[in-house]
Amino acid sequence: MALKVGDKAPNFKGIDQNSNPIQLSDFAGRKLVLYFYPKDNTPGCTTQACNLRDNYDALLKAGYAVVGISSDSAKMHLKFIDKFELPFPLIADEDKSIHEQFGTWVEKSMYGRSYMGTARTTFVIDENGVIAEIIEKVNTKEHSSQILK
Repeated sequence: MALKVGDKAPNFKGIDQNSNPIQLSDFAGRKLVLYFYPKDNTPGCTTQACNLRDNYDALLKAGYAVVGISSDSAKMHLKFIDKFELPFPLIADEDKSIHEQFGTWVEKSMYGRSYMGTARTTFVIDENGVIAEIIEKVNTKEHSSQILK
């Protein structure tokens, strides 16, 4: 069953780039931008992360916390954060369990070949843990404005 606006967000649990535990309940009473992206240090993912970084103050001012999730390791996330000075945590979902909870680990195809990968998707979760918006057509260059619109 796919998640939809109005659903309670799954209470995910994972580890961030510093191997600290992080879960949905850590953000109780706050709005959360939970964005799933395919891979650290790739052009689209870097553009998206840097757009969120460059507009981080506006997102904070609007009451949002920001957390990124990919299947990369905590070590890779740490390098990505250091290289691009990202001010928000990234969750290492190497076993894809959080992807599975949110329905973002999907079959994709390229050049006629099928494979499993991350559907670039952002979930905007309200203060009560309810999904307020799902952005499936992410504009990596303007992602913050899609959230703040």
